[in-house]
Amino acid sequence: MVVEESIHVIFYESNNFLQERESFDDDLGLETSIGKLQIEDKGQQEESGEVPKKEDSPLALPPPQQVQGESSQDLPKDWKFIINHPQDQIIGNPSSGVRTRSSLRNICNNLAFISQIEPKNIKDVIVDENWMIAMKEDLNQFERSEVWELVPRPSNQSVIGTKWVFRNKMDENGIIIRNKARLLAQGYNQEEGIDYEETFAPIARLEAIRMLLAFACFKDFILYQMDVKNDFLNGFINEEVYVEQPPGFQSFNFPNHVFKLKKALYGLKQAPRAWYERLSKFLLKKGFKMGKIDTTLFIKTKKKDMLIVQIYVDDIIFGATNDSLCEDFSKCMHSEFEMSMMGELNFFLGLQIKQLKEGTFINQAKYIKDLLKRFNTEEAKVMKTPMSSSIKLDMDEKGKSIDSTMYRGMIGSLLYLTASRPDIMYSVCLCTRFQSCPKESHLSAVKRILRYLKGTMNIGLWYPKGDNFELIGFSDADFAGCRVERKSTSDTCHFLGHSLVSWHSKKQNFVALSTAEAEYIAAGLCCAQILWMKQTLSDFHLSFEYVPIKCDNTSAINI
Repeated sequence: MVVEESIHVIFYESNNFLQERESFDDDLGLETSIGKLQIEDKGQQEESGEVPKKEDSPLALPPPQQVQGESSQDLPKDWKFIINHPQDQIIGNPSSGVRTRSSLRNICNNLAFISQIEPKNIKDVIVDENWMIAMKEDLNQFERSEVWELVPRPSNQSVIGTKWVFRNKMDENGIIIRNKARLLAQGYNQEEGIDYEETFAPIARLEAIRMLLAFACFKDFILYQMDVKNDFLNGFINEEVYVEQPPGFQSFNFPNHVFKLKKALYGLKQAPRAWYERLSKFLLKKGFKMGKIDTTLFIKTKKKDMLIVQIYVDDIIFGATNDSLCEDFSKCMHSEFEMSMMGELNFFLGLQIKQLKEGTFINQAKYIKDLLKRFNTEEAKVMKTPMSSSIKLDMDEKGKSIDSTMYRGMIGSLLYLTASRPDIMYSVCLCTRFQSCPKESHLSAVKRILRYLKGTMNIGLWYPKGDNFELIGFSDADFAGCRVERKSTSDTCHFLGHSLVSWHSKKQNFVALSTAEAEYIAAGLCCAQILWMKQTLSDFHLSFEYVPIKCDNTSAINI
């Protein structure tokens, strides 16, 4: 083993940090310059008897001391240090800091207590202590929340079965941070009118979330996120429901008993509605007002300050023009529910969100990586466009059929990716029309989209901070673009200032007889979305008297 003295080297990965680098060097009393750092050979220095001065070399480093047992090999004569490391050679996110061994120590220790494999059934869990601990934690939460009580099996009431589901929770970098076990009720055995009545529960639209992100940039405040632990266990149910004892955790004294539910359980059809009613009543009791259109939006005002809360099942996004309102809301939620505070909003529903001083950046790079790996296109050639302008997809009745399940899986994954990638919206929606009987030509079009995504993985939405927050819409349409039904396609997009928050690509329901008719139908779709956005933004105390719609057809404008 060779023991050598290490040398502290500072790397700067972009020219934007040059000024910070100079100030950092001044604090250390060093004089450096961009370029190559050369250290003369120690042997040459001893022969000449000259000691290099500070002005002779950009950075004077002490010669390494000879350690007993150290290799006697001389150091290279020229040591070259590149200050600006090529960005394309950096593995990982260039904006994140470099992790040293000491900072990785905690991660390595945590990985030692986290299982990397998801078990498929209860038999696989028995041999893994980590998953047994996760199952016990889930059942302990049932006891703390008083979800059920053990009773004799009823003779005139159906009993719903239960099962375990095991998942590895990951962070935005794809690192496993937690083993999560959850007990589910087999709700598909429930009978309507007996085991449940109402099941509907609202969730936030992605357009509403993007509008909130743009509004936060406009008002210059930070958005935070929190998660409610075991949210469905907090909802009360009115029906009389019985479930079987959890597999692997049956009572020794009463093996034939069942649990009578006092609160909702994951898997029940009425569980989402029960949780929403519990949370909404709590927020309204605390002085919040529900949105006029978006019932997942809750707003609380205090003098000139405003607190905004957006709910997506158990995930909560909130922000305020005054930080004290955020602190009060956090304490309020912790007093009623068991929460896990996640800090600033950075990863939500697969969206990677970076809140910077200049604005907010949204993309789905991690999701794209998983998508390419899932469909074996990691080594495919990169394409510059998602679809060729010369391609015209049709039913291709003479083409070779492919696996429709795989094709639908690819389409569904790409549709979710359009949450931050409007550039693939038209191409994906065009490919969705052939899910009933896909051919090889349709699969080639989908694979081209994946190859395009490989080369544009880091592209996303940028919401700059500024004073402009005017609502404006754009509409366009082709004429008889569908080769099967000769219907036109409507395309719309909507901006709040310089922030793109909404976009659509949809085949029209009727066959347009002229380009003016096709463009007018597209303008009507754009207008309907603007009306919804205006009413939603009115909850933010914003009003728009005049909202322009940009259309490139003179006949449609004159109509």
